[in-house]
Amino acid sequence: MDDKSLLMPDQPHLFQKSIREFLSYAAIEAGLAANTLQAYERDLHDLDSDLFENGFHGTIRDITPYHLADHLRRLRTDRNLATSSIARHLATLRIFFRFLSSGGRIHDDPTSLLDRPTQWQRIPGYLSTFKIQKLLNAPNPDQGTLWLRDWALLHLMYAAGLRASEVGTIETRDYNSKLGIVSVVGKGNKQRLVPLYKDACDIVDRFLTELRSTLLRPDHRDKNRLLLSRSGRPLERIAVWQIVKRQAAWAGLADVHPHTIRHSFATHLVSGGADLRVVQELLGHSNIQTTQIYTHVDSRRLKEIHTRFHPRG
Repeated sequence: MDDKSLLMPDQPHLFQKSIREFLSYAAIEAGLAANTLQAYERDLHDLDSDLFENGFHGTIRDITPYHLADHLRRLRTDRNLATSSIARHLATLRIFFRFLSSGGRIHDDPTSLLDRPTQWQRIPGYLSTFKIQKLLNAPNPDQGTLWLRDWALLHLMYAAGLRASEVGTIETRDYNSKLGIVSVVGKGNKQRLVPLYKDACDIVDRFLTELRSTLLRPDHRDKNRLLLSRSGRPLERIAVWQIVKRQAAWAGLADVHPHTIRHSFATHLVSGGADLRVVQELLGHSNIQTTQIYTHVDSRRLKEIHTRFHPRG
């Protein structure tokens, strides 16, 4: 990286010297690749320019966690950057301010109080109850002999909030129509029992009665799998993705994948008033924090409760 690229002439000059020193260190001492250096330079110039434009005229020592938090927020709200891009930007800031702190150029690292990128979670995409119903109703006899299997698959996934990798591994012994439950083995071989609604059981029963025997290959080692491919083999995760995408297209829905169904399952439960701990158990989450991403859908219900019961509501 040449000297000209280390200082853009149209940029404010709040802490360009510090940026220049950091990039020189990264290039010469750390030997980082040119693409990495350019990404660091771009992120740091963004910070320099953004702080200047929003009224900051101090030195590098005057930057606080609040300045950086506001900067990251503006990247999201004003520039509409993706969460992954903002997380990468934060990683640049961490490395930069750690360099300054280790060299005694600043007293405290202002990034130390900011959330780590791994703690940034996007609100998952989900379908409304109307759209999920369109998806569940998409399979039909016009699609060929496997439509009944696809119908059973979609209802199982939505009824139990299954991952693509889970629905394909369910065996016939894991499904109990009379009790209306399915036993699922999730991540870390963690087993959970999930109840199924009656329509889902009826559709799975119909699949078992009318179609599964025609797909079954008795000599296949995985013959006990509940859902089978045209050749009698278990459904791999990629096959589940293809089925969901195909049925979503048939229903006129875009950007739908297996996890969309899982997110819809959890979202609709929370929106309907289900306890978060119950949703955690149904999803097979080991940590309640993972389940908490679904609380975003409950804001309307919380507002209604607040208005109804608050003494000044």
